[in-house]
Amino acid sequence: MKKNLWSGVLAGSMVVGLLSACSSSGSSTTTASPDASAAATAAATAAATAAPTKVDPVNIRLYTYGTEDQYNWKKTLDAFTAKNPGIKVELVQLSEKGDTQEATKKLDLAAASGETIDVLMFSDPASYAQRVGLGMAAPLDDFIAKDGYKEEEEYKVDTHLNGKVYSLPGKFNPWYVLLNKDNLDEVGLKVPTDWTWNDFADYAKKLTKGDGASKRYGTYFHGPQGGGWMEYLKLMQENQPVNSDLLKVDGTSNIGDPNFKKTLELRVRMEKEDKSSVPYADIISQKLAYRTEFFNQSASMIAIGSWMNTEIGGTDKVPLTFNVAVAPFPKNNPGDPNGLTPVTTDYVAVGANSKHKDEAYKFVRWYTSEGQIVQGKNIPSWSKVKNDDVASIIDTILSGTKNPEKVDKASLVNTLAISKASQVVPPASYQAEVYKVLNTEYEKLILGKEDIDTMIKNSQDQVDKIIASNKK
Repeated sequence: MKKNLWSGVLAGSMVVGLLSACSSSGSSTTTASPDASAAATAAATAAATAAPTKVDPVNIRLYTYGTEDQYNWKKTLDAFTAKNPGIKVELVQLSEKGDTQEATKKLDLAAASGETIDVLMFSDPASYAQRVGLGMAAPLDDFIAKDGYKEEEEYKVDTHLNGKVYSLPGKFNPWYVLLNKDNLDEVGLKVPTDWTWNDFADYAKKLTKGDGASKRYGTYFHGPQGGGWMEYLKLMQENQPVNSDLLKVDGTSNIGDPNFKKTLELRVRMEKEDKSSVPYADIISQKLAYRTEFFNQSASMIAIGSWMNTEIGGTDKVPLTFNVAVAPFPKNNPGDPNGLTPVTTDYVAVGANSKHKDEAYKFVRWYTSEGQIVQGKNIPSWSKVKNDDVASIIDTILSGTKNPEKVDKASLVNTLAISKASQVVPPASYQAEVYKVLNTEYEKLILGKEDIDTMIKNSQDQVDKIIASNKK
């Protein structure tokens, strides 16, 4: 643009000079003709108003574990581009199966290799905290202040970490219990709307049927394993209003909570005495998956996150051949509040090494608000979505499944409407280390190598050492 302008002015000046020289009559004063001056002015004006050079859109890269089936990426990203034509989002899928552990390993490898990561997603608070500690995510506080909102008010999940916000939450996925309604009808059990873990264990016992390879278990617990799926190790803690995790808000150990021991007792009783839950040894040795265990009717109930909303009506990969109902996450005691449950989300962050942080944040903010509605796959964490909107969102979600008519929609909507998050404990940067220790000790317990009291003592000793070493 600047080059063209100066070229035009120079051309105009040459014309003026030549015409002036031709009109000279020996006088010391030269005067350009009116036509020449007009031509020069026109040339300069044309150069100054020339069409601007076309600017290519900024390209940002989104690293995610989410598959197309789970996240409707094409529709979502097309909608963002339509609203923001100056930004193009390139999708980098880290797992074809949507396996978060596989995706996390690949994300770490990409970061270590120096790949430019503009937007990244974490599936759990421990992974989020650990990678913030490694410097992989940029703080968003200045962007949020400029936009004029408070993260903890704008969203149902608070993502603060060490006093700063490094991500915005996408989906709002409370945990619930999926039930094979045909199996319930078979043994004369109703769909629960308010129940305890003792009730859950009783249901599992009554639903268990057969022996050997064809045995149908009452339930399937998908964890802990590999330092992940720790929800299954704190079942009777995470439905509490406060201190709902294995670490407290101040980062100290919460293993001494009586509900941690009660969870261990529940797991041991259901597997070893009632024989109503799939054996842990089978889960690990056979690499079992919760989807197939439930949809193949190997287990009648599973406690799982409501990301399953997109699949409970059946998919091409995992068809539904029976009727499904949904129940709230169980309570510990009959008098406890109903609906308290762990909540999972996608922690959507801006990469610390991104060269386009403004554009990356713009996508993160849009995706975690309007984009969640466009995506139509989950209940959003965005607080602008009210409980009254849940039924219509569920209609949209179920319409994308193969057999939505087999889902007891009333039980699903009721469960989601009453679900509320327990206190979200900001994850400590060493949380993943704690989880691995507890996972190892749990395996010793459930495989008969130590009793519950020994497991708790050994876990406490090791966790205290981890905490102490990280506070130096």
